[in-house]
Amino acid sequence: MKTILNLDKVKKIYKVGDVEVHALRGADLKIKKGEFVAILGPSGSGKSTLLNAVGCLDTPTEGTIHLGEFDIETLEESDLAQIRGKKIGFIFQSFNLINSISALENVELPMIFQGVEESKRKKRALDLLKMVGLENRVNHKPTELSGGQQQRVAIARALANDPEIILADEPTGNLDSKTSEEILLLLRNLHKNKKKTIVMITHDAKSAKHADRILHLHDGKVIK
Repeated sequence: MKTILNLDKVKKIYKVGDVEVHALRGADLKIKKGEFVAILGPSGSGKSTLLNAVGCLDTPTEGTIHLGEFDIETLEESDLAQIRGKKIGFIFQSFNLINSISALENVELPMIFQGVEESKRKKRALDLLKMVGLENRVNHKPTELSGGQQQRVAIARALANDPEIILADEPTGNLDSKTSEEILLLLRNLHKNKKKTIVMITHDAKSAKHADRILHLHDGKVIK
């Protein structure tokens, strides 16, 4: 299997006044096409910084990040945004849906940024919402949906541009245990049946067990 995401000796140092905060301390990570990987770490271990690195949302202080054939440090932000939009689908703990528009419109949004024509993006959004079991909620706004339903919309949105990688940041963090299990099974099915590569960042060991490979994040380093 080919490597589609590669972090090599990635360090991230933030300056807070005169103090240097070492959030990542030489993190190495290889994700191969078709894997389901959980990165498990407690609060303060560098999960948010690693998420930004894995999602190519931030450049490292030292080290390299390759997304497919691209070295992200060599790209202009506009080019990186386009590549990121095609290659990575994001799922967030707080859903990050836009409350003023419908579930259907939320799923269409990433396709608008990629220039997909209206009829095609509407059909794909409908198909994706049906796939996650929300065909009867397409015109509901997020505030009219339960937490689990909102996360299903977020998963459909993450799949909008058929990305190579689904990056899930604490995807069950705001859900009860029953709904959490449903969302984790949905991710598992996406991996198994749709052959999606999934990287899940979590603090919950039980959630991590749904993955094929578990890595531990400790003091800014990825421990195998």
